[in-house]
Amino acid sequence: MTELADLFESLKPELVVSGFVFTEGPLWHPSGILYVSDVDAEIHYRVRLPGIDGKAAKEVIRENSGGANGAVFDRQGRVVICEQVARRVVRYESDGSITQLADRFEGKRLNRSNDVVLHPDGSLYFTDPDKKGLPEEEKELGYAAIFRLRPDGELTLLARDMNHPNGLAFSRDHKSLYVSNSRPDPHLHAYDVSSSGELINSRRVCEMPYGPAGELDGVPDGLKLDADGNIYSTGSGGIWVWDADENLLGVVELPELPANLGWGDSDNRTMFVTARTSVYRLRTTAPGIPVQH
Repeated sequence: MTELADLFESLKPELVVSGFVFTEGPLWHPSGILYVSDVDAEIHYRVRLPGIDGKAAKEVIRENSGGANGAVFDRQGRVVICEQVARRVVRYESDGSITQLADRFEGKRLNRSNDVVLHPDGSLYFTDPDKKGLPEEEKELGYAAIFRLRPDGELTLLARDMNHPNGLAFSRDHKSLYVSNSRPDPHLHAYDVSSSGELINSRRVCEMPYGPAGELDGVPDGLKLDADGNIYSTGSGGIWVWDADENLLGVVELPELPANLGWGDSDNRTMFVTARTSVYRLRTTAPGIPVQH
């Protein structure tokens, strides 16, 4: 049986860069750049990985980022990012401008768009939790949701049966979509993805209870899979890991509580982890599922 340590070269994380308020949205570009969002400071960064001097360089892409959170590349290699404070999904254009892709569904404002992934047909699937911190009078939808934004701009509702859908990730064959549920019942969720891209056969995979300090010990959040089907989700105490058969293998601890993770480096075997004020990395034995760029 696979053990947790079998999936990593080392279970000791390495610090990449620090000095943030609350990091999120790690997205690797093969040019050696890691996109990182400081959600609470509302600043989006490029982090150029350490050179011969051993230091990573932070470069501000945008201030007043609207609480930029989860990010992905579209089929043209453009960054698409959820802005949870601005309550919308946007795309960065090559000329530096920003295109708003979605901010309303059926005339009602989104809650606080959180994380986003790309389907092979070019559609963007994103979570929109009915998030605490949003005043009741500003909640227009009245439910948490998972949406699909088609390449032609059509926004469709895929699911609304989760309390707080947060991180999400497709399996390698795109026949399953895993989603983390943050609150009030923390757990890992899954859907089958139909041939037409609909979400069907909703099910709970595994409970992810809070630690003794409740949400202060971390909640289910960022989520990714590797090429062998292993599942990784940030949660209480660190990174929760399941094998391809959805057996829980254990939790990887970090110096700070993680919120999200993403794959990178030339072999796609480096796991970059955004954890509160810093970014860490771990080397894995299997590559992550590639992200379009």
